[in-house]
Amino acid sequence: MVTSKSKVLKGSDAIVECLIKEGVDTLFGYPGGAIMPLYDSLFDYQDDLKHILTRHEQGAIHAAQGYARVSKKVGVCLATSGPGATNLITGLADAYIDSTPLVCITGQVASHLLGTDAFQETDVLGVSTPVTKWNIQITKAAEIPEAISKAFFIARSGRPGPVLIDITKDAQFDTLNFKYSVCKSIRSYKPLPNINIERIKEAAELINKAARPMVLFGQGVILGQAKDEFKAFIEKAGIPAAWTILGVSAIPNEHPLNVGMLGMHGNYSTNKLTSECDVLIAVGMRFDDRVTGKVSTFAAQAKVIHLEIDPAEIDKIIKTDVAVLGDCKSSLSLLTDYVKAKEYPSWRNRFSELDQEEYTEVQKAELHPDPESKITMAEVIDCISKKTKGEAIIVTDVGQHQMIAHRYYNYKAWNSNVTSGGLGTMGFALPAAIGAKLGQPQKQVIAIIGDGGFQMTLQELGTIFQYNIPVKIVVLNNEFLGMVRQWQQLFFDKRYASTEMVNPDFQTIVKGYHIETELVEARESLQAAVDRFVDSKESRFLEVRVGKEDNVFPMVPTGSSVSDIRLK
Repeated sequence: MVTSKSKVLKGSDAIVECLIKEGVDTLFGYPGGAIMPLYDSLFDYQDDLKHILTRHEQGAIHAAQGYARVSKKVGVCLATSGPGATNLITGLADAYIDSTPLVCITGQVASHLLGTDAFQETDVLGVSTPVTKWNIQITKAAEIPEAISKAFFIARSGRPGPVLIDITKDAQFDTLNFKYSVCKSIRSYKPLPNINIERIKEAAELINKAARPMVLFGQGVILGQAKDEFKAFIEKAGIPAAWTILGVSAIPNEHPLNVGMLGMHGNYSTNKLTSECDVLIAVGMRFDDRVTGKVSTFAAQAKVIHLEIDPAEIDKIIKTDVAVLGDCKSSLSLLTDYVKAKEYPSWRNRFSELDQEEYTEVQKAELHPDPESKITMAEVIDCISKKTKGEAIIVTDVGQHQMIAHRYYNYKAWNSNVTSGGLGTMGFALPAAIGAKLGQPQKQVIAIIGDGGFQMTLQELGTIFQYNIPVKIVVLNNEFLGMVRQWQQLFFDKRYASTEMVNPDFQTIVKGYHIETELVEARESLQAAVDRFVDSKESRFLEVRVGKEDNVFPMVPTGSSVSDIRLK
């Protein structure tokens, strides 16, 4: 246990000292009355902590998410009481469902005013309880060190997640005899389940007897830092592996056993053959409804093995035959020892056959469209993928462009995908890209956004301008809320209710923030524009006008079996 020597500090100074001792060097936030003592203390620690002033508290928490996802550190954000705190709730919910480690510190009215409906008082604990891994309110300065130490331990351990610390204004002003101990354990909290070797053996036995095994992997492989262990497992076992959108970049797309994306807009082969495999091995994924489709028919013919760190996810949606609880880095290593080295040439060939069918029916037209037609989203993503050689960190918003980016960007670099998966938060990408660039400054970070989502958080262009953060931003502009419009076209008789966008001049807006910008409307201009965009050393904005009513296929209609996936 690491313990600091005792000294007398103000509560606000103690908060800053705690953050430094937890290794924090970057934090995101927005000041206000109830958090003002902490900001006053930050003024004296500018050489130790870099504070990024976002333009909205939601921008702060999404930036902290992007930072946490790529840096593998705990993201930290600050907000004041009342509306400042409630503006964090969307980001907390997003981080909670996507297992992103955050520590959020909110100011609160003075303790003697609690419960009086004082100015900017909100019961932030009550509001945030459903979307945090843990939360606490501090009313005395002496409580600060232990609470912050626990917060960081809880946020980063086991299945990661967000925590919130609400600190009254008087606790920030009061003094304490400060010393700090880094938390290593909490009684009754067991973040890492013990691995049962018998379950490992049972799983290996099913795998070794399989004729058509298939792996489904999610973000747990990335969160568990199981890059080498996962690769060793699938290569020894010879099993084709498909990914969720949060699992992409756990292995390169070009790996011969990587068979593509699962889910509603996933690849044709992966969805079809989920209904033909005889053993399904789920690794660090939670069987989200966008992956399973109709639950009663999902892999009903298969024996299901689930490697998972969170006991609450076992049998929650899909009944398992063998559940292996534990950190997948350890469980995969053990499982690899027990599986036999095999290959499945005829089974893997089935994926190739269906991939060719998808290329013929869908991808060929999207990548090589009629020269007289509008630019397709797939063309833009393919062009960016080739220019960056698949090595950039891609941050996507939510909608059609998100699905197209995951389908057509050729991810080669480990942990290079940042997106809002479970919550599907429009407006996520721009602030998350800011955090990602600060978390991995040596990497090219590209935000791919739709015209709808961009307008939800475009004020964060001001953050990019103020701090000169070289984020690259692509807006695929179809003048629609594209994914909702697609559903209206297919399932609501083309009744386009409130989905057509009358957009402002994005070029003028971006120029107002002194960011280099370019508009592409003609296909012959696309490649040169992408070259300038990627090669620039500064932040840069690229708007591409794409087809207004282009759809994303393949598609599993809602409520249908994944085997009912449509190519058109």
